[in-house]
Amino acid sequence: MYTDLLILLFAAVLLVATFRRLGLPVILAYLIAGVLLGPHGLAVITGQSIMQTIAELGIVFLMFSLGLEFSLPKLLAMRRLVLGVGMLQVLLTSLLFFAIGWWWGLGLAQSLVVAGTLALSSTAVVIKQLGEQKQLHTRRAQLGVSVLLFQDLAVVPLLVMIPILAQPEVQGSALAAEIAWATLKGLFALFTLLAVGKWLLPLLFHEVARARSDELFVLSALLVALLAAYMTHSLGLSMALGAFLAGMMLGESHYRHQLEVDIKPFRDVLMGLFFITIGMAMEWELVARAWWQVLICVVLLVLCKSLLVLLAGRLMGERKRDSMAAGIMLSQMGEFGFVLLALALHHGLLDQQLVSLLIGIGIISIAMTPWLVTQAHSLARSLTDPALLTRSEVAQSGLSKNQHVIIAGFGRAGQTCARFLKIEEIPFLALDLDPERVSEAKLAGEQVAFGDASRRDILLAAGLLRARLVIITFDDRKRVEAMLALIRELAGDLKVLVRTRDDSFLEQYKQAGAFEVIPESQEGALMLVSHLLLNCDIPIGRVIRRMELERSSQYRFLHGFYWGDQSASNLEADQLLERLHPLLLHDQAWAVGREVRELPLDEVRIKEVQRGDQSLEPRPELVLAAGDRLILFGTVVAMEQAEQRLLEGR
Repeated sequence: MYTDLLILLFAAVLLVATFRRLGLPVILAYLIAGVLLGPHGLAVITGQSIMQTIAELGIVFLMFSLGLEFSLPKLLAMRRLVLGVGMLQVLLTSLLFFAIGWWWGLGLAQSLVVAGTLALSSTAVVIKQLGEQKQLHTRRAQLGVSVLLFQDLAVVPLLVMIPILAQPEVQGSALAAEIAWATLKGLFALFTLLAVGKWLLPLLFHEVARARSDELFVLSALLVALLAAYMTHSLGLSMALGAFLAGMMLGESHYRHQLEVDIKPFRDVLMGLFFITIGMAMEWELVARAWWQVLICVVLLVLCKSLLVLLAGRLMGERKRDSMAAGIMLSQMGEFGFVLLALALHHGLLDQQLVSLLIGIGIISIAMTPWLVTQAHSLARSLTDPALLTRSEVAQSGLSKNQHVIIAGFGRAGQTCARFLKIEEIPFLALDLDPERVSEAKLAGEQVAFGDASRRDILLAAGLLRARLVIITFDDRKRVEAMLALIRELAGDLKVLVRTRDDSFLEQYKQAGAFEVIPESQEGALMLVSHLLLNCDIPIGRVIRRMELERSSQYRFLHGFYWGDQSASNLEADQLLERLHPLLLHDQAWAVGREVRELPLDEVRIKEVQRGDQSLEPRPELVLAAGDRLILFGTVVAMEQAEQRLLEGR
């Protein structure tokens, strides 16, 4: 026994570390460990009965944690999605897979278990991926979480029914009576535990908390979970059901978070052992021989669950793209499906071969989950917004437009332009690639359509040949240059305004055909300066002339700064920053007595020559003198080379 545990822990540590490094779900590491070490693999582990006992404890603590995380207020707050989309998903998916199982030749009980197993998705993996990508606030994530919440509820009746369905002698009316009796026992357990949780456990945990003993608190939590599991087990129900009810009972108390923290180490270790035992139950040779059938089943599972979540979402009035994205995220088999498989195998309801194939399907589908969650949004967008629909939407929006403004990019800058155009009653059409933004704006009555403004067909559909002006507000150099080239080719006389963050590509954009380039950082600085001068009582006419002069000179007065410690965060970027740098010419400097035009400066420019109290313009014929201070402008590398030439002549 000790040797078996040591081998298991060693394999688990090695595989978990490897899978984390690869960015794969940890649950796969435990399953693979079981496959490798089990009787169908290397046959290293021999103490199967003890492992099964530990695995059952793992299920108990897994369900106890699920009950703790189950929030009744959250369920009520999301009841429309949970009871609408979630219930429809479970019903539709279960009915489909039940029909497939029945057609395949499985019995009634086996078809029900298989359908229930495949209807569930992986709560742990999906929510972890969404959290890491910071997408839990999106509508598609809320849809997915709602479905997962109902699936967690759907596990409970399945846990009740499996032991009953495993009795072959119970048929017809006897089966209905048995289910009714089990339901009554489940309700009795629920109300008993709720009563204990309302009146007895608060007093118990209050006294435990007053003792300020971590050990006592942990032991009390373990005792409550195991007692609840034993209670339902003694009633002929699943131990997992009692653990879930106990967790749900304590989940509404103010001890919930402390209980989650204390129970987590036991849950993770025992749950890992449980998934290892699941892996041991898989006959990998059988799965390997039927590899193409397994892959086909995985593809069908992903397609069917994605489409059924899409159907459920659409029936409840959700957007097609959000429903499709949620379906793609939830298209795998879940960890509670493995719980049901273990329970069915334990009661002899499913045979070893079928369980092995289902485990193989589950392993492959869970391995795909991180990629599916990451790509769900883009896949849903490409599937629900094909190019033909995009062009027709844009064409429909631009058909009635004439002498209008095309706004490429409907972010903050694009929306600000649209508001002022609307005030002046100037027609416009905005194009944007963010489907959520476009949907919200269209619902608010804005003239916006989904489309890539750098594509020829989209620009023509938007009425480019009838437009009076185009303004590009997005900040993507390649797309901006592509769009400028297209506009110059299709409508060469059309004015194009380009908004940029700074003036890094001002010259390139103007050469590509931009009528005017508006860099935000420079314009913001000019606006600040104009307010400063006006508040210093400088006449407004002089202020306006200075601002226009700076714009006409392409903001040359604003180029270059003394960066100091506020330069780029990495060395490579820091070397590319253009900056100002003063250089004092001493008596022996090579540049003394030479004209500015003779200086080998290459990419460096002289912004100013300071001679005593005077500031001289660096005209080509200006002769430099000892004591002159040159204000150089350029990158670090170019500046170092120019400084060496000016001082040493080499």
